[in-house]
Amino acid sequence: MSQHSPLRRIATLVTASAVAIALAGCSTPAPADDPAVAVPGVTDDTVTIGTHTPLTGPAAAGYSSISAAVTAYFAYLNEQGGVHGRQIEYIVKDDGYNPATTQTVVRELVQEDEVFAIVNGLGTAPHMAVLDFLNQNEVPDLFVASGSTNWNQPEKYPFTFGFNADYIVESAALAQYATDEYPDKKVCLLGQDDDFGDEMIEGAELVLGEGGLTHIERYSTSNQDVTAQVGALKAAGCEINILGTINGFTALAVGTAAQLGWFPQWFSSSSGADYPTLIGYLGEDVGPKVLQGFVGTNYLPALDGDSDWVTLFQKVNDEYNAGAPFDGNTIYGMSVAYLFAEALAAAGENPTREALVDAVRSGDLAGNGILPLSFSEDNHAAYLGVGISLVDQGVQDYAGATYMVEGGTVTSVEPAPVALTAEGVPGS
Repeated sequence: MSQHSPLRRIATLVTASAVAIALAGCSTPAPADDPAVAVPGVTDDTVTIGTHTPLTGPAAAGYSSISAAVTAYFAYLNEQGGVHGRQIEYIVKDDGYNPATTQTVVRELVQEDEVFAIVNGLGTAPHMAVLDFLNQNEVPDLFVASGSTNWNQPEKYPFTFGFNADYIVESAALAQYATDEYPDKKVCLLGQDDDFGDEMIEGAELVLGEGGLTHIERYSTSNQDVTAQVGALKAAGCEINILGTINGFTALAVGTAAQLGWFPQWFSSSSGADYPTLIGYLGEDVGPKVLQGFVGTNYLPALDGDSDWVTLFQKVNDEYNAGAPFDGNTIYGMSVAYLFAEALAAAGENPTREALVDAVRSGDLAGNGILPLSFSEDNHAAYLGVGISLVDQGVQDYAGATYMVEGGTVTSVEPAPVALTAEGVPGS
């Protein structure tokens, strides 16, 4: 991770001070909340935000539909009048899940497109590549599409907030569910060879203890062959496999195991647990069979659950998303869009970047999850708990177990879903 050069910082401060002194001699500075003060990405009629996401590359098939769902929800919102009379313009740039490309496109968004905020940048390694840049430039970096705990460092990264339940929370919940429901089974883990996998291991060991996982295997997104890893898990006698995998590699693992004639139980983080996406990889003939009993985590309205949010999102998808398939990624994208609109409404009629960040860390946002949002001055993680989902006969819904993970302790709790209000139009 790059560090900000002290000499560069000093030079920047000296230059800024000189400009400020010169301006002070000419006029009195306008207050920060003065509508006449130009705010990047904000005009009388629009608010422009941007994102980086994989429209191509190894993660595209699992995640490219998210930004389309966000775009659709903003189209719906704009037709209802937008937020405080402003239309939301959303610029989507493809980074191919490549950190070097992420750096290029995010600099374009900030320096050339002058966006108000970056919203839901996707991927742990890609977003880590721009984390310092965004915070040094004081650009609101909202609702990162990754469960890394790196987004929850308020003192180091005051402008960054996560959206996903973090990987430690998800893995601890999965391990607790395995312990509660299948106490004598051997639990193993297959994880990505980066922070994603590291934190999944950390979460599982919160519950199972250090060394409590029977076997651990890692994979790289650059190698789409996990035969060796799956073979090693099988040889170790694994009965439950916790997956720290993106959707494509979840399908690879499950499909490879089936080819080997091995059918263990699969427990996945939400990043790789969307049933329709997995069926797209595995096919309608094989997928439903090998995914029967598939366990995942979720913190948003379930695709096959009874929720007014899902009903609204389905309607928005039909009318504003060109008939695209409706799946968990659609719900995820529209949930992010709604939360941003809620934060923008709370930032006031003349929003500034500072006001937007203050709105998120105020703790007043509701979102649409099955548990309350956890944002505060001292916490930049959205959700500290998840529900356990289960696939049964092609239906993916909550299984009845919900866990909070705080201070290294896993606690069973009752879900408290946020009700839909005002047809999902904040501030109306």
